[in-house]
Amino acid sequence: MLSIDQTHPVVRPLTEILEYLYGPGVVISEEFGSIPDIEHLLIFGSWAARRSGEPGPPPHDIDVLVVGTAERGEIYAAADRAQVRIGLPVNPVLASRRRWQSASDALIRQIKASPTIDLTPTDAGRTEDGL
Repeated sequence: MLSIDQTHPVVRPLTEILEYLYGPGVVISEEFGSIPDIEHLLIFGSWAARRSGEPGPPPHDIDVLVVGTAERGEIYAAADRAQVRIGLPVNPVLASRRRWQSASDALIRQIKASPTIDLTPTDAGRTEDGL
C-alpha cells in the first residue's frame, strides 16, 4: 500500500497541476459549458474554500451555482455526468438572474461572501479562470 507524504514539497504543485488539467473545474466546465442560457457558473462551498487556501477537511461534494434560464433537466444531467467523472456528488443550485441580484437571499449572500471558482463561459469559449 502506498501513501503520500503530504509534507513533501512537490505535493502541492503536483496537486495543482492535476486539478488544473483534470479537476472539478475542468469537468464542470466541460459538462455545463455547452448548455444554453447559463449566465453565471460557479463552484462554491468547501471545494472552492480549499482551493483558495482555507483550511479544513477534504471536500465530500462539489457545489455548483447555475444562474440563468437553462433547462433544469439539462443542468441535472450535466451534474450527473460530472459526478461520475469526478467521483464526488455534484450538487447544482439553480438561480434566476433576479435571485442572483437579490440582496435578500441568504444563500446568494453567503455564496457572494465566500470563495468561488468562476467557470462562466466567455465569448471565446474559455472561462473566467482560464480553464
